[in-house]
Amino acid sequence: MTVQFLFRDLRASAPSGLALTRTAQRIFLVAGLLFVGSAAYTFAARDVWQALESWKFDRALSRGPSLPAASGVPSPMAQPVVRISVPRLHIAAMVKEGADDRTLAVAVGHIPSTALPGRPGNVGLAAHRDTLFRSLKDVRTDDTIILSTWKGEYVYRVIWHKVVNPSDVTVLSSVGDEELLTLVTCYPFYFVGNAPKRFIVRARRITSLPPVN
Repeated sequence: MTVQFLFRDLRASAPSGLALTRTAQRIFLVAGLLFVGSAAYTFAARDVWQALESWKFDRALSRGPSLPAASGVPSPMAQPVVRISVPRLHIAAMVKEGADDRTLAVAVGHIPSTALPGRPGNVGLAAHRDTLFRSLKDVRTDDTIILSTWKGEYVYRVIWHKVVNPSDVTVLSSVGDEELLTLVTCYPFYFVGNAPKRFIVRARRITSLPPVN
């Protein structure tokens, strides 16, 4: 009799398969909610940062007339003083110095050691493929890219785009005294996880905006 009661108590205290399943479901639910909440916070933080910096940028421009682009060049981007826009793709975002995770979470990053707008060399800008550079997948040759600064606007025309390995940093090299712009994002655009390639867009500065068709 004692043995029977002992085994009966053990069976009663042992978790059933249904209880384990419910526990696992709760764990996955909580994990999913945390993930969604984290993603929502990240997107909200980016949108708020972009809106604030864009407002501050516009306010600074409104304080005085814009100078022609040829009259000077911007100082190193210790603070956001550049806005990138690709009109046909409806891309418009503030640029921040750096290409680390924290910077790219809220902004387009100016790749350190690359040129600044208005100077000979290659301006390197990077952003995530699923946020600020999402529309870059539809880029075309001859698309217009505009870098707006406190000194004026620098207009570029896309001359090519291609996919390279992450180790190929030659895409950021300068070419003589040309004023170039290189946009970098991960590829494929719809890849889940860390994308294995990089999507590169190269543009060359032109003197004025092309006519509107």
